[in-house]
Amino acid sequence: MTHQITAALFDLDGVLIDTEGTYTDIWAGIERHFPTGIDNFALRIKGTTLPNILSTYFPAPDVQAEVMKMLYESEEAMEYPLFKGVTEFLQALREQGVPCAIVTSSGAKKMEKLFAGHPGFRDFFGCVLTDADVVRSKPDPEGYLKAAARLGADISGAIVFEDSYNGLRAGRASGARVVALATTNPASTLTDLSDTVIDSFEGLTPEALLARL
Repeated sequence: MTHQITAALFDLDGVLIDTEGTYTDIWAGIERHFPTGIDNFALRIKGTTLPNILSTYFPAPDVQAEVMKMLYESEEAMEYPLFKGVTEFLQALREQGVPCAIVTSSGAKKMEKLFAGHPGFRDFFGCVLTDADVVRSKPDPEGYLKAAARLGADISGAIVFEDSYNGLRAGRASGARVVALATTNPASTLTDLSDTVIDSFEGLTPEALLARL
């Protein structure tokens, strides 16, 4: 049955690792220091690459340098816990021959720390795309289209897993089926942007997921 899935394409924060609450606090603190005047700024930028955030909201070079310093110092102190059920779900996909990828707005340095803290986790993924791999940030589908191409997979048969509004829109625009994780935003706000909404991967199997799509 899982031959119906050509690839599984995962966002990172709020999907595989439980960090979105921490990032909301970090960006809210940065925005208090350098006010943008944008309501719910920390939520508005979720799924957006750092270069896009800097160029759009903090164009002054000296401010950009300070924002990056504040962000990197916060990330150095962060832990990157995997959500319950993630490893088991990825193992089930691997056993059934479904190629997987991470498509994240995060940078390479963060990914190195993540993989160092979770030995063997990198092995689940045929490719990992970071902010350096795309020109256009989510909600543009570039990252998901590139990931499917690198895996040699037909995007129309792929499944995108996302939690942010920008990410869900990117998944939709790519032509993939879209699964929303209700880890960051209320489930009621995700239904129109996805094919199905799940609370977590805990106890989920690929077959059970397909039955919902």
